[in-house]
Amino acid sequence: MDSLCVGLDSRGWSTITARSADGAVAALGDFRVEAVIIDAAGFDLRALCGALRIADRPRRLPILALCAPGVDSVATGADFVMTTTPHPVQAANRLEQMVRAAVAEDEAELRRDTFRLRGIEPPVAALDRTPLRILAAGAADRRFLALSNALTGRGCEVVAAPTPYTAFDYLHEQPFDAAVLWGADDHAPALSIAAGMKRNTRLYHIPIALYLRGEPGDLGELYGRGFAEVAPRDTSELELADRVHTLAIWHRRLQDVRATLDAAEGTELTDGTTGLFKRDVFAGHLARLSDAMQARRQPLSVCVLRIVETEALTQAREGGWLEKALPQIGAMVSRLVRAEDMPARLGAEVFALALPATIAAEARVAAQRIAAVIGCTAFDAGADRSPFVTEFTVGCAQMQDGEGPAALLERASADLDRG
Repeated sequence: MDSLCVGLDSRGWSTITARSADGAVAALGDFRVEAVIIDAAGFDLRALCGALRIADRPRRLPILALCAPGVDSVATGADFVMTTTPHPVQAANRLEQMVRAAVAEDEAELRRDTFRLRGIEPPVAALDRTPLRILAAGAADRRFLALSNALTGRGCEVVAAPTPYTAFDYLHEQPFDAAVLWGADDHAPALSIAAGMKRNTRLYHIPIALYLRGEPGDLGELYGRGFAEVAPRDTSELELADRVHTLAIWHRRLQDVRATLDAAEGTELTDGTTGLFKRDVFAGHLARLSDAMQARRQPLSVCVLRIVETEALTQAREGGWLEKALPQIGAMVSRLVRAEDMPARLGAEVFALALPATIAAEARVAAQRIAAVIGCTAFDAGADRSPFVTEFTVGCAQMQDGEGPAALLERASADLDRG
């Protein structure tokens, strides 16, 4: 665990080590803890997880447990169980995923409260209840076939793809909850598939496991390329099947949360032109969100994006072309925000984002990324006219102690003129 802590510290996570259950519970009261890693040896894991969750209420505390092989992950009370100490890059990626998932689940509950307070029953998402789907990409091999059989035995639907080309055909034809790539001696085919998935916004979040045939090389580099699991060649098919099955369950859980948060699209809660939340809905939710973030001791940031006036934009507005582009702009904002972030249309050409559990610097980067992506899109300006682009100025503010939601939004708006 000590080497894992050093590795996490070097990657921007500040670790606190507690040697006892009482010390771990006390740390939650003394520090703002985002997630917990428990080395289960010597602990009553279920009891410790329960005590930590009680101590950290009302926040949803993400817990990653390191357990011996064969432990029933559900019975531990932890969110995620690993049987070996993870590589620091792998641990950092997993913790980030767990933290954001917990924030998204808290946000889903809070939004349902917002809707009910407005006299609106929360929209019900169409959740996927089909068997978990796993893509197994690689040439037929005894071990690979054994892994596929082990996953099938766990109730998964496994689709075999012998080449990267067929893998991408399948990925574009149907949704998957995880992918297992068979590593050749040089990993080249697997790296090609992984790189392509990470460049695609629809496939980006699918967890990928690499089953090695040869030597692993630099594990940090492999995890940095987007693999959620890297299994050495001596890893049994049953153990890797357990890992992949857990990753697939986790991915489906995140997809369900996203569907729940997206269910309000196209309802009376959203703006008819952009599909983003209406101004009054945003204001009401921001008030509840600010109270919740203070109770959970988590940061809250708000960003405001305003379309910049240019000569090309003036001409596009006069011809009604900007108004015709707004549905596409709104759709892009919705796709580019994280599941837990709330986008809204504040005015004709002004948009806002509420970003829970996010500091100002991270929020500004997220808003600037959205502005940059939309700024690269050319919109139709009519016959005999060149397409136009939209530029944004970005304002951002992080909630201060004792600050109300109106003041927070006002500071973010005032920051537009300084951005």
